[in-house]
Amino acid sequence: MGEFELIRRHFQHALRPAGVALGNGDDCALLAPTAGQQLAVSTDMLVEGRHFLPTVPPEALGHKALAVNLSDLAAMGAQPLAFTLALALPRADDAWLQAFARGLLALADAHGCALVGGDTTAGPLNLCLTVFGQVPPGQALRRDAAQDGDDLYVSGTLGDARLALEAFRGEWAAAVALDGPVWTRVRQRLERPTPRVALGQALRGVAHACADVSDGLLGDLGHILAASRLGAEVWVDTLLASDAVSPAVRALPLAQALTCVLAGGDDYELVFSAPPAARAAVTRAAQRSGTPVTRIGRFSGRVPARAHLCHADGARFELPAGLALSGFDHFA
Repeated sequence: MGEFELIRRHFQHALRPAGVALGNGDDCALLAPTAGQQLAVSTDMLVEGRHFLPTVPPEALGHKALAVNLSDLAAMGAQPLAFTLALALPRADDAWLQAFARGLLALADAHGCALVGGDTTAGPLNLCLTVFGQVPPGQALRRDAAQDGDDLYVSGTLGDARLALEAFRGEWAAAVALDGPVWTRVRQRLERPTPRVALGQALRGVAHACADVSDGLLGDLGHILAASRLGAEVWVDTLLASDAVSPAVRALPLAQALTCVLAGGDDYELVFSAPPAARAAVTRAAQRSGTPVTRIGRFSGRVPARAHLCHADGARFELPAGLALSGFDHFA
């Protein structure tokens, strides 16, 4: 199977939402965003062995490849429009490609996001997607917009993906011993994350700043803090006892639970700031989008401008001896 037959057979996407004047099949796609909207553009690369395990089913990999990009649009409050796919393959395996495309395009159809072009080549398995969205001017949820006194929120649950990864690695006894239903759920969180696109759009005009949690809560919250030049208190006890942490993660030894929740990565939830006066509006946005959110701290001018792990009364939370937490680093 040659390159162009591969594209025709698996990636000729029929979806043509408003805003896509010309899809794939020509030298360029033509996008026509709604008048007055700004384009939001993001690129993510996924490399086998670095971002996903060789054992991941191809349909799940197709889903995740697009989900991680849609998560970036969600963090900006943008509406998905279109995406491109650059794909390097060790070989043109028709059955693998069929399953991969099924997972990829099912999520694309669910979000009205058209595949409009890209490239294919032989090589080590590597996926590079660029996603395009649109957002009204002045309403993007930028990282530099958090304000002193804002509440700190996260969506969904944190840590399940890291728990699944440790089960695959066989590193933690509690992870390896996960039973059937729990294992199925945490594996789903790792391999088929849910991009919080509806919540991101619902938070426009409500939240001040936002980021998606791809490299761990502390790491991605740190991006907001650096851009906004603020500190933040993370109420660790409140977080661990809340619905933002699943029973499976909460049951781990404390050091492992903290690793999952604060530095786990691959959650693809949203961490965001909103003023205390907007608490009812945040609740409505969560309900409207069908996505639970949890208030886990507050932003402040506290120095240094980083996340301070605290109890709810502001007292310092002491990490277990020897535990060091940091976000995922692609070059570490």
